[in-house]
Amino acid sequence: MERLTSVELFAGIGGFRIAADENGLNTIWANDIDHTAVTVYRNNFGENSIVEGDIHDYIDSIPDHDFLTGGFPCQPFSKAGKKQGIADYRGTLFEVIVQILAKKNPRYFLLENVNSLLFMDNGTHFRTILSALSKLDYKIEWRVFNAASFGLPQHRERVVIVGSKDVDSSDSYFLSPEDEANLAEGVVDIVSRFERWNAIETSSGKFKTWGMANKGLFVSADVLEKQYLPPVKLSSVLEDAPDPSFDFTEDTIERIKSSQYVNRYFNGVQILYNQSGGARMGYSIFGVDGIAPTLTASTSRHYERYQVGNRFRRLTNVEYARIQGFPDQHCDATTPYNQYKLYGNAVPPKMVSYAMKKLINKEYRRIEKQTYDMFDYLEVI
Repeated sequence: MERLTSVELFAGIGGFRIAADENGLNTIWANDIDHTAVTVYRNNFGENSIVEGDIHDYIDSIPDHDFLTGGFPCQPFSKAGKKQGIADYRGTLFEVIVQILAKKNPRYFLLENVNSLLFMDNGTHFRTILSALSKLDYKIEWRVFNAASFGLPQHRERVVIVGSKDVDSSDSYFLSPEDEANLAEGVVDIVSRFERWNAIETSSGKFKTWGMANKGLFVSADVLEKQYLPPVKLSSVLEDAPDPSFDFTEDTIERIKSSQYVNRYFNGVQILYNQSGGARMGYSIFGVDGIAPTLTASTSRHYERYQVGNRFRRLTNVEYARIQGFPDQHCDATTPYNQYKLYGNAVPPKMVSYAMKKLINKEYRRIEKQTYDMFDYLEVI
């Protein structure tokens, strides 16, 4: 059987590419504007595996494909279009996705972004995105996933948005019978009756952690976080003997004198010391018996201090790779310093691989106003 083809937008270091390879997709085109990320991508996937440059210059040269992926940058939509405010997405990088979907009409798409997209500006950002996508010929579903739920030692919540031409309005990729059982009374009935869904453009308020949209209508509900793969502690991915250049021991011991020992957990992250005793305020020192806080591209965050045995140090670039689920040497084509930003910007391959697998294998189920025992539970990954 012929392999499905995929295109990767805003590719970075290839998190979606790894997931595509794992699921048997043939990635035929990729793009990113960041030279360092492109260098890493080519080092891993081949010299001709990605096109470097502004995506606007390549819209007409993108080949036909079955599956579109991308972790699109969340630009301020209020600066878009003709200054018409947040309701106009024109002029943003998200517009490129809409243009390509309309032009190439792939069978599936899979997008990823920060989970705050659901509630920023009281949901207006996501409402704009959902409205634009729902005008295309796709059934849309989203769910907030946490990297920690996929066997990665990191609290990293992201919203994954998928579009499919295979399913009807009440078919779900991301809801299991146990999810349904935990939904508020009446929600399942609303999901199963498309005529009772809400109009996207006239709705208001924040969006919930799961939802579906089709033909300008949507339904949304909060679902409990699930553990898809066994949990992993940060301690299990640490290097045995990292170079002393990663140490902050002498400086940290001095700072501890004015810090408070708290030894508490926040979102699974172990916080040992803090100047103010809070969760993330002030001068924090983290432990390794929990998970890491969200890795980011911010330079200052690369120097967070961890107590590992008797040493106080920052995490190494290799540990960043492991926390995100990449091979140890994935970013060796650039300096260790540059690797922090690249990994911080990346999408965890395991997380999007799960969603991709659901789409490709048609692992959806009909949400109906009936008993749950009629459904077989779908094993994940």
